[in-house]
Amino acid sequence: MEKPRRGGLTLCVMGVLLIVLIFVSFLLGRYPVSPGPLLGVCLHKLLRGLGGLLAPVFPAAGSWGITPFWDGNMEAVAWNIRLPRILLSCLVGCCLSTAGASYQGVFQNPMASPDLLGATNGAAFGAALAILLGGNSRIITLSAFCFSILTVAAAFLISRVAGGKRVLTLVLAGIMVGSLFSAGTSFIKLVADPSNQLPEITYWLMGSLSGARWNEVGLAVIPMLIGLLPLLLLRWRVNVLTLGDDEARTMGVNAGRVRLLVILCATLITAASVAVSGMIGWVGLVIPHLSRKLVGNDYRYLMPASMLFGAAFLLAVDDVSRNLMALEIPIGILTAFVGAPFFIWLITRKGDAF
Repeated sequence: MEKPRRGGLTLCVMGVLLIVLIFVSFLLGRYPVSPGPLLGVCLHKLLRGLGGLLAPVFPAAGSWGITPFWDGNMEAVAWNIRLPRILLSCLVGCCLSTAGASYQGVFQNPMASPDLLGATNGAAFGAALAILLGGNSRIITLSAFCFSILTVAAAFLISRVAGGKRVLTLVLAGIMVGSLFSAGTSFIKLVADPSNQLPEITYWLMGSLSGARWNEVGLAVIPMLIGLLPLLLLRWRVNVLTLGDDEARTMGVNAGRVRLLVILCATLITAASVAVSGMIGWVGLVIPHLSRKLVGNDYRYLMPASMLFGAAFLLAVDDVSRNLMALEIPIGILTAFVGAPFFIWLITRKGDAF
């Protein structure tokens, strides 16, 4: 019982630290936000929202709220700019690290990451194509999401037609299709207008959450939840998959069906994440390994630990990206600067890092 207790305690500590980091992130920025007014704004918005839901039954609930004692600009900054960005940072970090942990489990490969099947390359092509055609931010996001799903679907179709081991063929097909879409992105950059389209494409490819607003959160949260919930519920079956298909069969688990479902859910959350944030690397590769150092290889604890750790990590990196310099640093650059040294530290430690 010692390991489960330790895993549960670690998850509780990680959850508390994430909440503290979320609160601190509200206070960081060029426009000052004080803790008291911040709590007042959040409580006022929650009461107004709850009152709106209960108003048809209890009319008096429609007047719930707090008499404002804060500046209107501060409310706009805290509620309309920082809160959506904080939520999106947590969601993207959670999804990328969860997808990485899922791929590493089902493929039994410590180097597996969310871009293994070409989802990120497809999203990059979709976003670049939408920018080339003059689409707005919503069209760019939808195009990135659709092409990301299309890339993985193409890899699945190729793996079904090809012979050999299904898992190996799927990975090879994903690498091939991803390379094809990567070449397409390079061609789009070649023909794009160098004065405005090319810089926009380049900036998107570096990854950023600077445009996070409530509509972006609303667009991404549904596919993210659809993918995250099954992965959380299936985490004990991922444990069985790591033992091999024969062992899974003896335990009554359909390894092929579970593997397919896990891959589909991991692909969905990867596509949703990349569509709203651009290319953010290393999170899905490094965070699951760091989570293993905290809770071990048991996916009952590793999956939620990866979710919490990924959310906290990307939120912290985003805080640095928007506060370190006068010009905001693309978050994809910072995750590479932070993730690569962490990974080097992991693989150079004494003993097997994985």
